[in-house]
Amino acid sequence: MELKVYNINGSETGRTITLDDSIFAIEPNDHAIYLDCKQYLADQRQGTHKSKERSEIAHSTRKLKRQKGTGGARSGDIKSPVFVGGGRIFGPKPRDYRFKLNIKLKRLARRSALSYKAADNAMTVVENFTFEAPKTKKMIEVLNKLNVNDKKSLFVIENQNNFVSLSARNLKNVKVVNVSQLNTYDIVNATNIVVSEGSISEIVRVLATK
Repeated sequence: MELKVYNINGSETGRTITLDDSIFAIEPNDHAIYLDCKQYLADQRQGTHKSKERSEIAHSTRKLKRQKGTGGARSGDIKSPVFVGGGRIFGPKPRDYRFKLNIKLKRLARRSALSYKAADNAMTVVENFTFEAPKTKKMIEVLNKLNVNDKKSLFVIENQNNFVSLSARNLKNVKVVNVSQLNTYDIVNATNIVVSEGSISEIVRVLATK
């Protein structure tokens, strides 16, 4: 598959780049995408949720009423879960939601997600670029000229560039990552992917079948 290379002014450079079919044109594996996205979202969870059990409630342990003869249900102390302010039954406890995935499956998931975007013509290749200073206004101009200002966009650049990243930080629908930060969830979550020309070969190197 060949894509035209644009500059950040939205103009064609007259060059094209050939995408590696083993990365951008494979038969997508939906289950691999699901597992990798599930792991990414699980990693974002802090797992600090906690509710108090019966033994942790600071109330009296006095029995509220006699066991028999009241005509009502038996009840113990006020810490019982059936009373307002009592302990919670089977409440959440702090836990780690992270789980492990095979690296080959994660590469397959990323290749599958990229193949979907390439097949949907949701990928734009631009020349390598940088900014002289972090300017949100400059990033907005780039989005407008590339006609992706109304789309949820993922910018993939070759190396970490703080000026580009900071320029996009205040924009709700824009995320900038370098190749090492590229993950399946961000690819799937984006409507359009803007890839710098220099990052293509790095993506191929990282995601190549090993």
